[in-house]
Amino acid sequence: MHQVPVQRFAKSDHFFAHYANVFRASECPDPSHNPPREQNEGDHLWLSKCQSSTISKMGTAISPTLSHSPGSSSSGYRGRFFWFQVALLVALIAVLYGYVLVDLASDWWNEPSLSHGLLIPPLVLYIAWTRRDETLAQPAAVDNRGLWLIAGACLLYILGKLGAEFFLPRLSFVILLAGLVWTFWGRLRLRTLAFPFLLLATMVPLPTLVYNSIAAPLQLFASDVATNLAQTLGVAVYRDGNVIHLAHTSLGVEEACSGLNSLSALMVASLLLGFLVCRRISVRVLLFALSIPLSIAVNMVRVTGTAVIADYHEEFAMGFYHSFSGWLVFIGGFAVLYAMAKGLDRLAGGRRAA
Repeated sequence: MHQVPVQRFAKSDHFFAHYANVFRASECPDPSHNPPREQNEGDHLWLSKCQSSTISKMGTAISPTLSHSPGSSSSGYRGRFFWFQVALLVALIAVLYGYVLVDLASDWWNEPSLSHGLLIPPLVLYIAWTRRDETLAQPAAVDNRGLWLIAGACLLYILGKLGAEFFLPRLSFVILLAGLVWTFWGRLRLRTLAFPFLLLATMVPLPTLVYNSIAAPLQLFASDVATNLAQTLGVAVYRDGNVIHLAHTSLGVEEACSGLNSLSALMVASLLLGFLVCRRISVRVLLFALSIPLSIAVNMVRVTGTAVIADYHEEFAMGFYHSFSGWLVFIGGFAVLYAMAKGLDRLAGGRRAA
């Protein structure tokens, strides 16, 4: 009989020795070491299950790369596609609103009456950041109703461009951001960001037509009240339109002195103070409404004071002193507004406790 060399099976012996642990780790007993017994149908099922388990372990040991989840690559692809969509959306907004926002920032920087707009975007970001826990506590849900708000913003943008008007495209940017939040985050999260969006809308200056229609009556009203108050204080003065004539000089109540600058600034300040100080929405609305007559009254005090001082020292009504008096009166108006906010909040709290 032909004798087979042992060396031919050396590799096979090493192979089976290497994977012996796989078979020992199986919970299935070796049938050769068990005494023979009758096997019923349940034993056959149990043995087949053990054999399939053993084959599965052996396949895992031989080819470990098959154990990786096939969904990991697809989830990575979905993540990359999501960020691609975000980048595409941001790029589209930048193309549409890039020039609009640059022109708006230029107005803030070059027009002294609009300089408060420079402070509004940082304040909005800060308030939204402080309320992030409240916002993220709400469940995020895609809401297609926000697409209607986005469509309205696009319509305002188109109308503003066709009419060569600056107010509508600028306002549509704020509406567009609110619509995106509503669409991708849902109505509940949009409600938590309602005040930041309202404050962000105040960064948009009034339309030129509206501004001019309000400025002219305020100029006449300021000059008329200032003339009457100056005469009450014993100053010889008379008014011709928006020009106040004194004994030695004349003062013209220009558009900058109409009170619109302090009006817009104090209205924004009332929104901030109402949010920070007042706890009830009704008190915040009342404070915002009271800021309008307060700003007009503050401007009356400024114009009257300028007329009285100019009757004695003409140089105090010009140049630096005139600008400084405007800042000083505005600070006084802000202090009065803060006192009103604290008083209204305490009054409302006392009534609620009672």
